[in-house]
Amino acid sequence: MKKLFKFILNTIPRPLLIRLSYIARPILSLFLRGNTYTDPIDGKSFSRFLPYGYGKQRDNVLSPSTLSLERHRLLWLFLTNETEFFTTPTKVLHFAPEQAFYKRFRNLKHLDYTTTDLNSPLADVKADICNLPFADSEYDVIFCNHVLEHIPDDTTAMQEIFRVLKPGGMAILQIPQDLNRDVTFEDNSITDPQERARIFGQYDHVRVYGRDYFEKLRSIGFKVDEVDYTNILSKECVTKYCLAPGEILPVCYKH
Repeated sequence: MKKLFKFILNTIPRPLLIRLSYIARPILSLFLRGNTYTDPIDGKSFSRFLPYGYGKQRDNVLSPSTLSLERHRLLWLFLTNETEFFTTPTKVLHFAPEQAFYKRFRNLKHLDYTTTDLNSPLADVKADICNLPFADSEYDVIFCNHVLEHIPDDTTAMQEIFRVLKPGGMAILQIPQDLNRDVTFEDNSITDPQERARIFGQYDHVRVYGRDYFEKLRSIGFKVDEVDYTNILSKECVTKYCLAPGEILPVCYKH
């Protein structure tokens, strides 16, 4: 199964993959019913989760029902337990909306919810993250998760996110991060897709972020909380929800 999922991820264009997943989800959910692991996003339990990864495959990470990964479940738990996101009227901008969240956020009547991306079929507004068509200080909450590692000019992208966030607003800017690396690594001379996947973790990534990511966000103007939320949750919850221990949530605020 690992080889099959790896082949699918690396050969089917992402927009088509999103459309096909709507067909696959109910079949996978039925096939993997059980009580070992639970997806906190919809509360459904399974005997196991699916493997996932463009290069090295990780076991028990892809939820059969919502198609959430570790980072999505971690964010959902943080928003549920630590914020008023699910109860307070909020104007939200969501970059590259994930299927695990899209319909759920869209159906929350108290949210003024806008999605944006250049290619996603789920985007309301087709836009370049480095040149956003939104007013200054327009949004209370911004989600931009696992997007910046795809953007050559991530500095401009961060500046644009900061610009459209309201003073007092919150932006959660998750990225794949190597916490053992002090300094972010990028090398534009590496163009071979297989070599990029080996070095950067995915063929369409342009860098590997290190711990200096948080300081870069602060240099843009954000106040950044480095939230190690799996350290706050019990070990039983981390296992039950198939989270990645030690993953840091970059929770950013605009003064």
